[in-house]
Amino acid sequence: MPSTVDLYCVMGNPVEHSRSPWIHARFAELSAQTLHYTRELVALDGFSAAVQAFAAAGGRGCNVTVPFKLQAAELADSRSERVQLAGAANTLVLEGGRIHADNTDGLGLVADITRNAGETVAGRDLLLIGAGGAAAGALGPLLAEKPQRIVIANRTVEKAQALAERHAALAARHGVELQAQGLDIAQDFDLVINASASSLGGATVPVPASVLRPGCLAYDMMYGPAAQGFLEWAAQHGARGRDGLGMLVEQAAESFALWRGVRPAGAPVLAALRASLGA
Repeated sequence: MPSTVDLYCVMGNPVEHSRSPWIHARFAELSAQTLHYTRELVALDGFSAAVQAFAAAGGRGCNVTVPFKLQAAELADSRSERVQLAGAANTLVLEGGRIHADNTDGLGLVADITRNAGETVAGRDLLLIGAGGAAAGALGPLLAEKPQRIVIANRTVEKAQALAERHAALAARHGVELQAQGLDIAQDFDLVINASASSLGGATVPVPASVLRPGCLAYDMMYGPAAQGFLEWAAQHGARGRDGLGMLVEQAAESFALWRGVRPAGAPVLAALRASLGA
């Protein structure tokens, strides 16, 4: 690869399934950018060394997937507010011998909901299922959209409470009522987001169907076969189901913007990706 071509990658373990190289190649075409983006399988105990080696080879940035998002945040020299609140990073900017960490997952989620699904978040009642890394990455950008209320529901209530407490100042800044509770929910919502691992493990949806207001948007961060059970559950109970494929594309667009200074349009890439997966 010529040294004049900027290098980027996605690091993870496993990583062979990642669609990121295809997505970023499409973004480069749309924005007339020249770059080379690869997958990097990283040993479970070798993340720091892999990042340093990639930077030494001329790497300009990398996306980070499981199980390295916590390590990515710790490794960085500087961190965005999103990373500080979430405690995890999915995007590293490598420049001048320094590492800057950001988290674009929540930005991608919000972009898919508001731009691609055409849903309004401001002023709405929102349920966020789960209190792990996926929920932590999403909560800050969701709060910035100024919904009326966000309830974090998790099997371990203390974990949901800790996540809410970390974001309490941000919620107050945006005038959002932020609550934490268990999974036995007696309210209904305009928007329900599944950030738990239930779909990944093939488990049933961990909250009652009564959380779904008629016609509400029920969003699963998983996509493909993993999300099918959640989507069927939503449809059976009068909600509009949506999977997380658009979140995947839009978070990549946010990473691309951090690296290249231009944010490519996600919608045409999402449409092409859905078509390719359908085929």
